[in-house]
Amino acid sequence: MRYVMILTGDESNWFDPEQAESLMDEVGTWWEKWHQEGKIVKGGAELQPSSTAKTVGPGADGKPTVTDGPYLEIKEVVGGFIHVVADNIDEAVAVASGWPGIRLGDRVEVRPIMER
Repeated sequence: MRYVMILTGDESNWFDPEQAESLMDEVGTWWEKWHQEGKIVKGGAELQPSSTAKTVGPGADGKPTVTDGPYLEIKEVVGGFIHVVADNIDEAVAVASGWPGIRLGDRVEVRPIMER
């Protein structure tokens, strides 16, 4: 089955120069392990800071309206996603449990991908 790991957290941790280099080294090691085991086959993407985002939603007149940044002003934002292949959700959660950002307080949502 296919799953997606949705990576969320306080993005100030991700762009802190003191932490970024060691974190990316840990991410590289984690990535290589699971890629070699065939659990990460289609990759994923690291997102730019939420300040670069635009949000499209319904306007008062029913037409789309665009705002800068994320829709909600929150500390925890989506920072990226990873496509995982696993036999079941427990195996996908085992892959996600080793995500290096967890030590910084990040959370990883594991969600099955809809197969149609």
